[in-house]
Amino acid sequence: MTDPLVSTEWLADHLNDANVRVLDATFKLPGVLPLPKDDFLNAHIPGSVFFDVDAVSDHTSSLPHMFPSAEQFGRDVGNLGVGNDDTIVVYDAGGWVAAPRAWWMFLSFGHKKIHVLDGGLKKWLAEGRPIEKGEAKPGNLESKAEQVIDARPAGRFDGSVAEPRAGLRGGHIPGSRSVPYAGLFDATTGAMKSPDELLKAFSNAGVDLKKPIVTSCGSGVSAGVLTLALYRLGVADSALYDGSWSEWGVGGGPPVATGPA
Repeated sequence: MTDPLVSTEWLADHLNDANVRVLDATFKLPGVLPLPKDDFLNAHIPGSVFFDVDAVSDHTSSLPHMFPSAEQFGRDVGNLGVGNDDTIVVYDAGGWVAAPRAWWMFLSFGHKKIHVLDGGLKKWLAEGRPIEKGEAKPGNLESKAEQVIDARPAGRFDGSVAEPRAGLRGGHIPGSRSVPYAGLFDATTGAMKSPDELLKAFSNAGVDLKKPIVTSCGSGVSAGVLTLALYRLGVADSALYDGSWSEWGVGGGPPVATGPA
């Protein structure tokens, strides 16, 4: 799509797509009640998460909601369940105040697949489309539309072995599967195992090759081994989580699970 706007019809048709993320960026001037987050809790497009313009900003500046660093922006939107390969649709309550701001932020940081919902929540409600209430969980944690496969050793996956990078929590992304990349090679020759053996490794981990897959690891490198192995098995459209555990595992980050999958 080249048009930065998408229609409510388009979003309704693609709302459950595994790579579509919806963000509510409603914003109000200081002192105006109810707060935007309260509006979100009262009614939002199903599956959407709240993009807080004030929170995703440079907190060292005395000016309001100034641009954050690329590192902070990546961390903040990652905590919302947004990945580099996702198609993002951002909306607001219908006043055209903050959705374009969020669109511009993503565009400025190089994310091309970002669109604004034409008419926002106002048009969505006027058309009688469904809404949700209450808190939202970050993207795939709730929908489980994508299978996340972790290439790290089993000890790091279950949290029994400390991470080699300081400051990272132990464990794994909730709901993810463990397929240590080292197990995909012959220990003697170093050659990758046969397709039949690779298929067995993924199947034993509960991976369905017919469903969307995201590979992950410690920092986005060894996940490529899983991506390569999957490619050999005919899975040519898997995604790779670039930030991997270096992003997810930071202190105060998204939910973490420990123990076996």
